[in-house]
Order: sequence, then structure tokens, then C-alpha cells
Amino acid sequence: MDGERGSEMGTGGIINLNPTEPCGGSNWSGIEVEDLEVEEAYFRGRKLQGATIPLPEGYSGFVLGKKSPDNRKLTDISEEDLNRWETNAKFQSITFWNHDSLPSQDDTNLRSFHWFAVAKALHKPVTAEDLASASTITQKWK
Repeated sequence: MDGERGSEMGTGGIINLNPTEPCGGSNWSGIEVEDLEVEEAYFRGRKLQGATIPLPEGYSGFVLGKKSPDNRKLTDISEEDLNRWETNAKFQSITFWNHDSLPSQDDTNLRSFHWFAVAKALHKPVTAEDLASASTITQKWK
């Protein structure tokens, strides 16, 4: 896909959060709602409205597929070899689709991206300044 809508997936493609990509008479529009550019498509006669959101800085998405074992006999292949995965595509944005409503900042898919900031804060290394600040605040409460 390499940044285009299509059925081929390459690195940098667009991933749609819909079981199948809207096709057959797709109409991509460009209205904007709540700072989201709304895209419109029809799938099996049903109107879909969606928005494409980029992954946060420092994150990438991957489409994985089970790696097929080489030409060895099945008895010679260990269970570890059967559970190997390979990257089929890499993406930097996700398009999510709603059936009955316009995309908004309150959509579950979009709200889940707030957890990236929470995870970053939780895993941020604690500095001596942070400890001193927390100590000062704790002493004020006593």
C-alpha cells in the first residue's frame, strides 16, 4: 500500500479497523468534525464514516503472520518452529469506521490512545528532583 488505499500491503500502508476494506463504489469525502477529517465509504450498501489517526510519536503498528515452516518433515519441526511470526506490513496510522455515527473525539478507538500518555508517565524513570518534590508535598500534608 505504501500510503495508498488498496488491497496490497507493504510497509507504511494504511490499516483499516474494519474486517474488510470498503470497496466497490467507495466515496472518500473530506468534511471535518471535532478536528477529525471524516472519510465516507459504502460497504455492501451500508454507509461507513471514519477517520484516520496517526500512531503516537515513537510507536509503529505491525501486521503479523505466522511464518510457514521450511521444507523439513513435520516430525523434525519443533513446537517452537511452528510458533514463529513474521512481519507482513508496518503502519503509522489507523482508520477506524463507524456504521451509524460520525467519528468523534469520544470514540472508543480514539480514546484508547490516551493510554499511551499514561503508560509513558508510569514508565518514566524517577529522578532525584521528582523524589524531592514528592517529599516536599508529603511533608506539607502532615
